[in-house]
Amino acid sequence: MALMDFIKKQFIDIIQWTETGDGTLAWRFPMADMEIQNGASLTVRESQMAVFVNEGQVADVFGPGIYKLTTQTLPVLTYLKNWDKLFESPFKSDVYFFSTRQQVDQKWGTPQPITVRDKDFGAVRVRAFGNYSFRIGDPKLFHTEISGTRDVYSVTDLDGQLRGLVLQNISNAIASSGVPFLDLAANQIEFAQALAAQLVPEFSKIGIKLENITVQNVSLPEELQKILDQKIGMGMVGNDMGKFMQYQTAQAIPKIAEGAGGGSGIAGDAMGLGAGVALGQVLAQNLAQGLNPNNAAAAAPTQQPVVAVVNPADVMTTLEKLAELKTKGILTQEEFDAKKAELLKKLV
Repeated sequence: MALMDFIKKQFIDIIQWTETGDGTLAWRFPMADMEIQNGASLTVRESQMAVFVNEGQVADVFGPGIYKLTTQTLPVLTYLKNWDKLFESPFKSDVYFFSTRQQVDQKWGTPQPITVRDKDFGAVRVRAFGNYSFRIGDPKLFHTEISGTRDVYSVTDLDGQLRGLVLQNISNAIASSGVPFLDLAANQIEFAQALAAQLVPEFSKIGIKLENITVQNVSLPEELQKILDQKIGMGMVGNDMGKFMQYQTAQAIPKIAEGAGGGSGIAGDAMGLGAGVALGQVLAQNLAQGLNPNNAAAAAPTQQPVVAVVNPADVMTTLEKLAELKTKGILTQEEFDAKKAELLKKLV
């Protein structure tokens, strides 16, 4: 009985790997001092590959299937060991299994802002994050470049290397795409495509196939974010020039009111309102003439009533004086309200 146990420990008849789902990428079949029986069975399951390594040199590679290990199924190993066709003795070889299933939802991100160069804005410091998925595409290359002779190599072991490649190539992706950075930041799908194009050859150098990468967020400096918001707003109105002028007017009115008022209260409100109305009228007139130049020529013979232009600054000054008279008791609240309404109508 002891003799049988000794024999079982020395020779291997079945070689296989049952994955445990713990993120293992490479697993070395335990050999110890045992040898593989000639004619032994090798089972490689779906989403696996097996590699035979002889004295540190990669020999035969097997995809999914069940194999009987002979000189016919191990041609490279046969050549390396100088076996003849009638070789039937047990042999020693390292066997590594590799998981080729897709490793999904791997995170990447910029722990600190990174500097990218843009043709429009020069150096820009940005933050970004997303996820990606990959699989082992070339187990032979992955073994020689990454996992080596380790008994187990996991996704966690590879995580830092792959995230480093992503961060390293963000700047290159933007530069090689030829697309302005603001356009990439506004379209995260396009950004991800540019990044993937840069990363695919980099991943393949270590036997990894990049399946997918997403950009879920791009954080810009405040000044660039304002420009991006404006570009998005302009994109929403498309080629409709009327809506575009309305959008521009709506953006300009609060800024003019804030800058021109110089303070708070009725005077500032009046000034902002007057400036906004005046700006809207000017823009509308310019738009109408620009879109249809014949309108100006057709309207020239007709004498239009001359409309007096009210200076918003004068309205503000008048309201301030009226407010002082009300404060001193010279004007009642009703009188002040009536004068205020009259002045505001002139602005409209």
